[in-house]
Amino acid sequence: MKSSHFTTGQNNSLILLRILIGWHFLYEGVLKMYNPAWTAKGYLLSASFFKPFFAWLAGDTMISIVDTLNIVGLVAVGAALIIGLKIRWAAIGGIALLALYYVAHPPFPGLEQGPAEGSYWIVNKNLIEIGALVVLYQFPAYAAFGLERFFSRKKAEPAHG
Repeated sequence: MKSSHFTTGQNNSLILLRILIGWHFLYEGVLKMYNPAWTAKGYLLSASFFKPFFAWLAGDTMISIVDTLNIVGLVAVGAALIIGLKIRWAAIGGIALLALYYVAHPPFPGLEQGPAEGSYWIVNKNLIEIGALVVLYQFPAYAAFGLERFFSRKKAEPAHG
């Protein structure tokens, strides 16, 4: 079943976008979860913007909390997007995580670039994925496929007495 306002192609495109972004988040979270040596400390300490804030997050009293929240956030956002449950909440959470990653190492001219897969100028993969999550937030990406659709349909069914 598809949303009445979208073509099958549009619905399938939203589903594909949602699942691909979800997979990326889930994969990154699981990878970090199963790597006992992983920590965000190096990334945070190498921040080129808002250095005092990110240094505070990387401090000995905060880093274990930050690492745990990062992993939980990545896994939760990824799982929610893949299974299609609370997609708007997942989009907001994903936008927040990606915004922190972007602000720590923005690809602005004149700033030292941190860990990156290439040379960027203002736009990088974090900003692109933020834009994609904004799209998912704006549209009913659950209308054609996902658990949220299943639960909303259950609520709409009249009770039999």
